[in-house]
Amino acid sequence: MLQLLPVLCKLPPCALLHGTMEDGLWLIELESALQDDCTVDDIYAICHGKTLPEALRLDVWQVCLGVRNKPDQLAQFNEIYDLPFQALLRSDCEEFVSKLGNEDEDKVSVVCDLESILTFYCKNRNLVYEPNNGWVELMLPLLSLKLIRSDTYNLFEAIRDTYIPKGCGKNGTVFNVFRLLLLYHDPELCTILDTKRITPDCYAMGWFQTLFASTCTLPVVLSMWDLYFQQSDPFLVFFLSLIVLINQRDQILAMKASTKEELIGFLVNMPCNIEADDVLDFCSLAQYYSVKTPASFKRDLLQVLFGAQRGGSSKSEGSVVSQALCLPVSVNELIENASIQNPHPEAVRFFLVDCRPAEQYNSGHLSTAFHLDSNLMLQEPEAFQTAVQGLLRSQRNAIDANSNAGGEHLCFLGSGRLEEDQYTHMVVASFLQKNTKYVSLLTGGYEAIHEYFGEGMVDSLEDHDPLKCLLCNKEQLRYGGGKAIANNNNPKALNSGANSANSSATNSLKRGNQRSGHTANNNGTAGDRKSTIDLFSKLSLAMKTKSAEVKEKLIDYISNPNANEPGSSRTGNGGEKHVSRNDRNGKRYRNVPPVFSIGEDQEDEDELNSAASESSLVVRGAKTNSQKQSDPTEEIVSIQSFLKGPDVIRYFKCQEVHLNGYMYDSYLLVTAKHMIVLRELETRRDRARIIVRRQLQSIVKITAKKRHRDLITFKYGYPEEENLVITDMDRFLIPNASEVTDLISRHIVKQT
Repeated sequence: MLQLLPVLCKLPPCALLHGTMEDGLWLIELESALQDDCTVDDIYAICHGKTLPEALRLDVWQVCLGVRNKPDQLAQFNEIYDLPFQALLRSDCEEFVSKLGNEDEDKVSVVCDLESILTFYCKNRNLVYEPNNGWVELMLPLLSLKLIRSDTYNLFEAIRDTYIPKGCGKNGTVFNVFRLLLLYHDPELCTILDTKRITPDCYAMGWFQTLFASTCTLPVVLSMWDLYFQQSDPFLVFFLSLIVLINQRDQILAMKASTKEELIGFLVNMPCNIEADDVLDFCSLAQYYSVKTPASFKRDLLQVLFGAQRGGSSKSEGSVVSQALCLPVSVNELIENASIQNPHPEAVRFFLVDCRPAEQYNSGHLSTAFHLDSNLMLQEPEAFQTAVQGLLRSQRNAIDANSNAGGEHLCFLGSGRLEEDQYTHMVVASFLQKNTKYVSLLTGGYEAIHEYFGEGMVDSLEDHDPLKCLLCNKEQLRYGGGKAIANNNNPKALNSGANSANSSATNSLKRGNQRSGHTANNNGTAGDRKSTIDLFSKLSLAMKTKSAEVKEKLIDYISNPNANEPGSSRTGNGGEKHVSRNDRNGKRYRNVPPVFSIGEDQEDEDELNSAASESSLVVRGAKTNSQKQSDPTEEIVSIQSFLKGPDVIRYFKCQEVHLNGYMYDSYLLVTAKHMIVLRELETRRDRARIIVRRQLQSIVKITAKKRHRDLITFKYGYPEEENLVITDMDRFLIPNASEVTDLISRHIVKQT
């Protein structure tokens, strides 16, 4: 029997779907309702998710699927079996029926009906039958009802149109959506599967294609479908699949050392453990997780994923989901969510985190937003960590105070412009790497909020200044091409970043309560609110002090860059160890630890300053950046053709990070002797510019940020006596960066 989650004990009695009527009474009422023109809602009100008796199942399913009075569509079938794939279809039907155990005289009739239904379905919808597409398995529960052929076809067609997501193929949108859902509710489990490169289409294909008919026993499927169709919620299959994974998370975690194939084999067969007695609780848990998921995620994808499936239809509009960093939330839900006075205890409640630069935040923001300047993450990591601690403390206290600004679901807000939101994405990624649950990103960022309020923004936004608001002065903005965006990453914004991260903490809760009309006696007291705001004020002072300490350390390092070297009076464990010829015993990288080292990678431009004079660095740096961005001789190539080149050992999707902080979508390729980087063209994403072509032998050092180990710096140069002369460097943000650095280190060693 499936061991269901202990969260069931938290569910209210109504959530467990148990009926209140005595056994037998509800059956009489159901029979009476079916004789009249009852609706799906009427049936659910009577049955409350109970398993249906066989005598009434057909009538109930027909009502729930909207085919009760539908005419016989198979009357149009000319009984000609001439599809190009007809032999394959017939063979699959015969093989499937042979496993059912029917009497020989019945097998012919079942195969005939099965082939007729699927052949007409292909012709009627202009679809192509493919092996393992789930159609045959989906027919099994319908064939078990022993209906006339026309009723079976109508049910099959309605189930496919209403409950089977479109594009259930490899890398299909449905599986990208499911991964985002898993990442939202269980990021640790999602990360483990990602590390193994096990995508949902590897194990959940049959779950979605057949509504579990291909993996669960027939009694389980019938009971599950009874409940499923009464709910009238196509998205329920996503949450049922989520429960299957989460229920087995301990076993999955214990199999981290297993091979990819072994783990996939275990995952595929997990639903086999479900028994008929588990179905009620199984579906109740699915509904529980559905309530705890942002509604806009389901609403916005409903038309993309579900509906009549026909051949030759346009490509799914949900492809953008495959590029999503985390679960998207619409601006409508975010604004409406903050205005709900007494939400359901388990319903989604957002804690909004505004990651824009300080000057933009101060020119207009939502009253419920906590400000976390994303610039701090790279520029002042210690101040950023302090701000994050303040954020978490603010969130806890806002929840305790029952504020409309408080919720356990973190919704991050960027500017809505690609260049700036690269920083917001880094912040979101840092929370995901810590396995933080309920992380989402506002679709469209602040620009969507600005557009949502329109002319009413003066009354709806805090501190909105039309003279300073970038969206109110769009003509001042410069988009694309790596150009600087107004007010972003300037010294004033950076200096005010740490302070702005706490100034909003002091006022966001207070303003949120004023705007929503909350009173002191709404599940809280005025004293509670005052103490919470006083706590934010103390936190604000602490964050300012911490930020000042960080800046002092940075100034001290710049004036004394060798302070952390061995022999200095201020040695520390965080400094980098430089490679010297003594370390190599006269041979580059031979019989020594890998070149990759993780340390407190201080500002890389300072190391360049120590290798050359300041004036020559400025000239070299200007020349390098100019060449990388606008050199007309740069080679333009087809990305896919280049990635499949015979010399390419492996390639990695990454982002090139410039010293000024701008980031560009790129590919890093490794050959036997070179490291090559392609930067995607903004105008054509299928083509790229070769911006880096380095010999591996020229790499003298690879470093990573101690707190951001995916931010990798490659340094180039040559040894001079006992020192290294650094002549240039490249910096990249690379997911799973250790794979890249290990691969490059191994090939450097091979060349020595």
